[in-house]
Amino acid sequence: MEYSLQHLVAAAEGIGLAEAARRSEMKCNEITPEEIDEKMRQALAVMRQSAQRGFDPKLHSMSGMTGGQAHKLRQAVEAGQTAGGSFLGRASARALAIAECNAAMGKIVAAPTAGACGILPAALLTAQEEYGLSDDMLIDGLIVAGAVGEVIAARASISGAQGGCQAECGSAAAMAAAALVFLRGGAPQQSADACAFALMNVMGLVCDPVHGLVEVPCVYRNASGVAGALVAADLALAGIPSPLPPDEVIDAMKAVGEQLPPSLRETGEGGCAACPSACGKH
Repeated sequence: MEYSLQHLVAAAEGIGLAEAARRSEMKCNEITPEEIDEKMRQALAVMRQSAQRGFDPKLHSMSGMTGGQAHKLRQAVEAGQTAGGSFLGRASARALAIAECNAAMGKIVAAPTAGACGILPAALLTAQEEYGLSDDMLIDGLIVAGAVGEVIAARASISGAQGGCQAECGSAAAMAAAALVFLRGGAPQQSADACAFALMNVMGLVCDPVHGLVEVPCVYRNASGVAGALVAADLALAGIPSPLPPDEVIDAMKAVGEQLPPSLRETGEGGCAACPSACGKH
């Protein structure tokens, strides 16, 4: 298989991006379309459950560093106290809820990783709520997102330890952006462009977990990641093409990740993890 977004876009001509991705998966893994859709349906159910659990105001991680913040954000959105509007607020709250569910050892879907688990489901579930999308449409969106994630994983990385948080939350935002464009009726090339925008906008984002836990700043980057996905999708849907080929942006992300020092790749030695408060120095 040729891992290229441009190749995927070409394959989608006349059949659409979701169908092209579905056919590629069928060919590579000898799986039926019904099996693919059922796997995605199961993943969607877990995504919903994790969002619901994450909104529990009593939910806290074992460390006590995270929990209850998604509930606060949702309350503020519902009360009209936020600056970003309803769609962004609801999506950000969902992303935070799912990330907090993960931090509290809840069941989530790694999309593409546990540390970035809130971005894609928050984008899709909020889009469904906003635009009245069916579950079947969300399944197609998940298939599109999965195809994009597969290309990123093959050409670059989805591991914070290997490529920084750009490879985790960045990849998740790229997957979500491509899926959102698809769900809003955008062309395959626009989905690819949205992926490129999402990645270039977080290029170099480091992985710096406080105390080595996937909590701070991770859960908050899920909220900002879904915001970035929405911006990237809107740029592409407006007809703005990526100034750089999406595959080249993915390759650039890989190169940047390889240049990051070990202290900024999940070791907990730099970035936020090195703040005096994080190290117990006041």
